[in-house]
Amino acid sequence: MSEPLGSEGTTQRLPVLEKPAEDDVPAPAPAPGSGRFWSARRVPAAVVALLLAALAGVLLYDIAAVRADRSALWVRRELARQLAERNLDDIWVLVGAGVAAALGLWLILLAVTPGLRDVLPMRRPHPDVRAGLHRGAVALVLRDRAMEVAGVQSVHVRAGRRRADVRAVSHFRDLDDVRTELDAVLGDAVHGLGLARPPALSVRVRRLGRKG
Repeated sequence: MSEPLGSEGTTQRLPVLEKPAEDDVPAPAPAPGSGRFWSARRVPAAVVALLLAALAGVLLYDIAAVRADRSALWVRRELARQLAERNLDDIWVLVGAGVAAALGLWLILLAVTPGLRDVLPMRRPHPDVRAGLHRGAVALVLRDRAMEVAGVQSVHVRAGRRRADVRAVSHFRDLDDVRTELDAVLGDAVHGLGLARPPALSVRVRRLGRKG
């Protein structure tokens, strides 16, 4: 196959487009760690909705009955009488007000707090990706990694939102050596989990007491 000729009969080199290697392409900057996951609060919302719907239905039925020249419900007549006769400093009035205030504060607390304390948010490598890791899974991973350390007989891990408590029992090796290796191994394990806020480690190693 002949190459294209120039204006003077000489050959010309075609332009070459170099494709950058994949290693040269800059990776997207990781997004900041996401906050805690918010609970849908389906059970409290459903309970409140059902109670309000029931009270509204009873009130509407009572109003329609009164409009139809029928007597009001006994509950509404008794409630109106009690409110008219009792003073504000009556014990039952104060108890009812306290219960209503406590329920209101509980609903406000549910509305302004995220919930889902068992799900730990992970780092976001991409802005459109959110992931979380259950605290039980974190404890299981740390336990498995701790059991790989020589000299560890049993491990109990309790993973919290801010700290992971590791309690290990060693049946041979020096306790200081086991603790040092556990700190290193578990530190790498916590970093490898990819959590947005890695929990602090609290490692304790003890010797199993002799029986008898």
